[in-house]
Amino acid sequence: MQNGQYNNDNLDELLEYINPSLLDYQEWCGIGMALKDAGYDCSVWDAWSAQDGARYHVGECEKKWNTFNGSKHPVTAGTIVKMALDNGYQPQKRVCKEQRALDWDDVIGEDYVVTSAEQTQEMPIREPDEWNPVKQISTYIETLFSSDENVGYVVKSWRNKDGKCLPEAGCCDRVAGKLLEELAICEGDIGAVFGDYDPEVGAWIRFNPLDGKGVKNENVTDFRYALVESDNLSIEQQNGILHELQLPIACLVFSGSKSLHAIVKVEAGNYSEYRQRVDFLYNVCDKNGLKVDRSCRNPSRLSRMPGVIRGNQKQFLVETNIGLGSWAEWKDYIDSVTDDLPEFESMADAWEHMPELSPPLIDGVLRQGHKMLIAGPSKAGKSYALIEMCIAIAEGRKWLGWQCAKGRVLYVNLELDRASCLHRFRDVYNALQIPPISLKSIDIWNLRGVTEPMDKLAPKLIRRAKKKSYLAVIIDPIYKVITGDENSADQMAHFCNQFDKVCTQLGCAVIYCHHHSKGAQGGKRSMDRASGSGVFARDPDALIDMTELELTEDILKQEKNKSACEVCMKALQQCAPDVLRDASPDDLLSRTAVLKLCRDNLTMEQFEVLQGNISCSERQVNQMTAWRLDGTLREFPKFEPKNLWFYYPVHVEDTIGVLKDLQMDVDLLPYQRGGKKGGAAEKKAEAARRADKKAALLNAFDACNIDGTVTVQDMAEYLGISEKTVRRRIKDCYELKIENNAINRTENVK
Repeated sequence: MQNGQYNNDNLDELLEYINPSLLDYQEWCGIGMALKDAGYDCSVWDAWSAQDGARYHVGECEKKWNTFNGSKHPVTAGTIVKMALDNGYQPQKRVCKEQRALDWDDVIGEDYVVTSAEQTQEMPIREPDEWNPVKQISTYIETLFSSDENVGYVVKSWRNKDGKCLPEAGCCDRVAGKLLEELAICEGDIGAVFGDYDPEVGAWIRFNPLDGKGVKNENVTDFRYALVESDNLSIEQQNGILHELQLPIACLVFSGSKSLHAIVKVEAGNYSEYRQRVDFLYNVCDKNGLKVDRSCRNPSRLSRMPGVIRGNQKQFLVETNIGLGSWAEWKDYIDSVTDDLPEFESMADAWEHMPELSPPLIDGVLRQGHKMLIAGPSKAGKSYALIEMCIAIAEGRKWLGWQCAKGRVLYVNLELDRASCLHRFRDVYNALQIPPISLKSIDIWNLRGVTEPMDKLAPKLIRRAKKKSYLAVIIDPIYKVITGDENSADQMAHFCNQFDKVCTQLGCAVIYCHHHSKGAQGGKRSMDRASGSGVFARDPDALIDMTELELTEDILKQEKNKSACEVCMKALQQCAPDVLRDASPDDLLSRTAVLKLCRDNLTMEQFEVLQGNISCSERQVNQMTAWRLDGTLREFPKFEPKNLWFYYPVHVEDTIGVLKDLQMDVDLLPYQRGGKKGGAAEKKAEAARRADKKAALLNAFDACNIDGTVTVQDMAEYLGISEKTVRRRIKDCYELKIENNAINRTENVK
């Protein structure tokens, strides 16, 4: 929420003003459609719908959510905004602080200082006019928990050797909905629901949901809230600072003693993120005069239960849902007041206490939480290489010869339709001959046709992935989400900053691919071949560049001989294994010799099948390409160039060294690619290149032809070339034609 306006990231706050029990079925569906259109997860709609206990059914929201497939006139966020406004919502407007001249003693730019105990206006708390324990604890539970979440509480205590009363472990096996049902019929006797407590000591409750199996940190199922407790100031001063900081407080409870217990929304995706956010929260409170009790830091911590007596005082709810609506909104606010840049650090302080380096994600290439770019020309199989990487990380295997850490990975597919993408994953698994043991560790986000620029996509990606604990997020390809001019350094720096946000907020690596620039690449360093600004190559922690190798006739002949021998040996293994055992190693490495063995020992029918298989293998050899990988690494020493075969659909490392002496295609002059300059070999090579361009053009047309309409712009974007080049190539391709900027197949093509 900014300056009284709303944005899609704040719709969950607006839902607090809409009571689902007062809506009819169509209005309820409209809320779900609006949330989905704005990029929210079904869980937000489900949690809000659960407030209507009479009509809510587990699983109904998800079932209905899957039927919202979009329309020409979608229900948007405006529907939620209007309902919230109609129910009393008033957008907050940021009030500028009073301007004044600086005093000599003022500190300029002190981080995150909004107020102090001396500056803050004291705010007294008010005890409820009517003491209603059931209403107190019911409101607390309704505010913090969903109906199906386990609530931990303690009513029994014990005395230590110093005579101090301490809480026991308590209960954690009852869900919020059941507790609320029993409270509604207990006739004011909350002891009948929770058990009798000692009024001299009071009672406690845990503010985060548990799994029902225990009350430790590992039993917390959602790291939703943190406890802010301080007793260094008066109650009135504590209340004033909590309000002045605009903390996103779900429940504010008077402890019945010297402190207020603020249950603050931190909305962390995991325990690590919870600790980081709580540290930040506590530091901000400390700097503003509220010295927080650090023992309250753990997510399973007990807080004071409202609605009970403690000595001669009542433990009661002061307020609910005060301050800003969410952690993200509060973080934006506190960042806008002061910057969050780190303090200067002395190397002398760090010398003996060096922080641990992030462990490798890809040994010798990339660390966890860092960024990597794969750059290469078309036909390099970059997407297949990324899919191979997904599988290597999920299964804990090697990728192109480098060992990968094992963990969960998200593949963001921006280019392929869903069916093609899923088939590619299965094809690569089969080609690599890897058992699909860890398929659940691979998530795919199919965004073809619905993607957005990266600055809008990144927040949605982060929100969806927060609780997934991914080791890596792979984005393929980035030209689909580039914001701004790719040749502009400052605009591309802003674009690349989005990857930093994903890395930082999800604690994972981000890996993405980009194409080479147009024109000759000879003489360029590997880091300068990627299209666009040099920011692309200099921003990531690791750059892997793929360049094609020009295969010689001798190597092609050698590979054809090798493939033919492998086919023959497979046939002999199946049909005449004794012959294979008695054959000499030299015969098995010679196409002529092993063919003679097959002709002499196979039936005519078996030999004909063998010849067909050999022809097929030779065609595959003609189609394979060779590539060299160069690397520019920030965290590791530069590796020796790595040579690969691309046997569709996978890359295979050349461990024998067949390719090591070949020149890269980008370093060859035109006549070197096809023999003498202007000779028959060069003309043959040029004809082959024209055929490749034609095939690429037809493949691009088929890929873009989803709904029967393909434009020049579609083809240019898909191929990564200009519209002018697309028009020139179609002019030379008799199978396609352009009419009013639309591309169609030519009828009656022979």
